[in-house]
Amino acid sequence: MLTTAPTLDHLYRLLPGADDRPAAAEVPAEAVPDPYHRLLVHTHHMTVTVEEFYGGPVDVRVLASRRAGDEYARKIVLALRDGGRVVQFGLVRIDLGACTPAVRAAIVEGKTPLGRVLIEHDMLRRIEPTAYLRCRLSARMAGWFGCSPGAESYGRLGVIYTGDKPAVEVLEVLAPVAEV
Repeated sequence: MLTTAPTLDHLYRLLPGADDRPAAAEVPAEAVPDPYHRLLVHTHHMTVTVEEFYGGPVDVRVLASRRAGDEYARKIVLALRDGGRVVQFGLVRIDLGACTPAVRAAIVEGKTPLGRVLIEHDMLRRIEPTAYLRCRLSARMAGWFGCSPGAESYGRLGVIYTGDKPAVEVLEVLAPVAEV
């Protein structure tokens, strides 16, 4: 059963053995600096937000996944379609039972970012960030983002609801960005 308050520990236990976990500390929304504040402190899909910020579509790359019945977990990065630069890391647990067969199939196929799948299928959803994180990137995560290990970035934990039922628990960490 999904929770309404996912934690970094909780989500990283879904796909054990990872050496990509950042060192993270929870911070209040008002302590998240721009441009991260604009990118994280809202109730919109991150897919749309990063596409607007970077001025182009993103593609998903599934790094790891597992499925047990209707529970599906995956670790991903979102990369700009034009140039392939990785702009976001994500770790999610999804209740596939809360999805239509078409949404379930598109999610498990792993070729389209989750936010885009939910939008394209007009799946009723409400996004609630539950925590904001200041992150020191691990060597592996820094490698995906093309920056130095220990670089600072920000992320968020949250829940996506269908009606009143939690359907997705999510961790989203952004690639370091310059202030604009």
